[in-house]
Amino acid sequence: MEIVVRATFAFFFVFLLLRGMKRKTLSDLSPLELILLVVLGDLVQTGVTQEDYSSSGLVLSVSTFAFWVTVMNALTWRSERARRIVEGVPLVVIDDGKPVMKTLKVEQIPLAELYEAARQEGIEDLKSVKLGVLEVSGRISFIKH
Repeated sequence: MEIVVRATFAFFFVFLLLRGMKRKTLSDLSPLELILLVVLGDLVQTGVTQEDYSSSGLVLSVSTFAFWVTVMNALTWRSERARRIVEGVPLVVIDDGKPVMKTLKVEQIPLAELYEAARQEGIEDLKSVKLGVLEVSGRISFIKH
């Protein structure tokens, strides 16, 4: 039972940690963030199972994570409010051709990254963009005038 409690704690700790890293796709992670994600699995495993290297410890810890993922998926599917809390909401980063600096600052997106995303979509000038939206996936969508 102790493994289930530790795995539950670890699940929510990792969830909050990843939500705090803002919205980024894997390709957008900095080298330090990527190191954190690579090492995270091993660190969580030792914290969850401690010295228990048994098969039952493995099954309990993985099952607990799978249980919480299933619960969170069910909650976000059934409840708009839960979806907003767990996944976040799309945010406007360009409004009528002008970057929304407040949103960019909160989400820690450099202006250069916004211009890069626009160029990747074939947009030469932000003035041709009616709306730019930071999606919950971390990608930026553009709607032209």
